[in-house]
Amino acid sequence: MVSRRQFLRGDFKSRRAPQRPPWALAEESFIDVCSRCGDCAPACPTKIIFIVRGFPQVDFKRGECSFCGECVAACKPRALVRDGREPWSIKAQVAANCFSLRGVECRICGDHCPVTAIRFSPRLGGPPLVEIDANTCNGCGACVAPCPVAALSVY
Repeated sequence: MVSRRQFLRGDFKSRRAPQRPPWALAEESFIDVCSRCGDCAPACPTKIIFIVRGFPQVDFKRGECSFCGECVAACKPRALVRDGREPWSIKAQVAANCFSLRGVECRICGDHCPVTAIRFSPRLGGPPLVEIDANTCNGCGACVAPCPVAALSVY
């Protein structure tokens, strides 16, 4: 689906909205409320927030979100609001190029998952298969950067 903003820019390709910092308002509201001050980026202790075209985005290749709330505290226009709801609904996803799915032993993503949402199911004749428990995954992105083949993403 093309957003109103994409339509007005003449960008008719259906793309995923950029990943905003935790506790961000819905995308259209976020764009309207965010003042583009950039105060949330330097407030992030893990440095995963960066600014693109004036708006903050999250890049899990830089690290993980600790859900500390520093970005929310720094957001003066209140485009990030910690109001009792979950920080976001994103979950980790595994791509087909994952070593585990290709028959190679690798458990680095599971080693880095702070909530143990990544498990490895045994299988006969090969290394265990990676599984992500969507109910446990909090979307922190800790598994993304350490993956040697960039097979994990969070959306």
